[in-house]
Amino acid sequence: MLNETTPISERHGAARDPSHPPPGAAADWTVPQNWEALTEEEHAVWDILFERQQRALAGRDVRAFEEGLDVLRIDRPGIPEFGELNARLGARTGWTVVAVPGLVPEDVFFDHLSKRRFPAGNFIRKRSQLDYLEEPDVFHDVFGHVPLLAQPEVADFMQKLGELGLAAMKMGALKRIARLYWYTVEFGLAREVGSTRIYGAGILSSFGESRFSLESREPHRLDFDLRRVLTTDYRTDSFQKSYFVMPSLEDVLRVIERQDVLALCRELEGVPDIDPATVGSEDRLAA
Repeated sequence: MLNETTPISERHGAARDPSHPPPGAAADWTVPQNWEALTEEEHAVWDILFERQQRALAGRDVRAFEEGLDVLRIDRPGIPEFGELNARLGARTGWTVVAVPGLVPEDVFFDHLSKRRFPAGNFIRKRSQLDYLEEPDVFHDVFGHVPLLAQPEVADFMQKLGELGLAAMKMGALKRIARLYWYTVEFGLAREVGSTRIYGAGILSSFGESRFSLESREPHRLDFDLRRVLTTDYRTDSFQKSYFVMPSLEDVLRVIERQDVLALCRELEGVPDIDPATVGSEDRLAA
């Protein structure tokens, strides 16, 4: 079972010794993508996942995600080459995708985000693992995350999260920022054209959860409230029990611009955690 204390970078691989970069990695844990070494089978797995997820997301994702796929030319056939991808992404929002071999330490991860660099695994799952992979791979990282980095509000939000993460580590409040990341970047929902849509990468890249998050009667869909998010646990071993719905995708940045997130983290010291399977009297269910 995954551990909540390191949730963010668990979405980006699996290093075994967090104190030192693995052999062949730079001090910031980056490695060459080695795109030319990818096999036909690995490219074929990307194509299968891409085509399947495009069908699953039809009418369920935010428009900015589809626009990002188009403008960044993230498509088929085959795994995108990071150099070509970065030329387009950098021109849009100043972000770049950097290849990593697996899990990176929290401080390294947040430092990359604070400098508008997104760590992405340089590996892809096997054909036998289409529905589940414990270690997020290049499909989750690039298909799920990168398209929305072409959206200015999301790009700025991600950089701010990097800065908040580094600051939170120093004050012992990392789990609060981890929850903010989890319930927005990974598993966020937003209202758009009168319906609830997906913008979280953990859902966008999941064949099963892309339906479950919007259509199942099991999970709670709550109006986004920052205090509630910062105090809410989450599941790493199953589909989510609660999702938080933004008024719009553009509001992701406004949420942390309008409030002092670190001050709120300090205020919440000692406040009991909330079970994600529960709903309180003050919670507002999203329409």
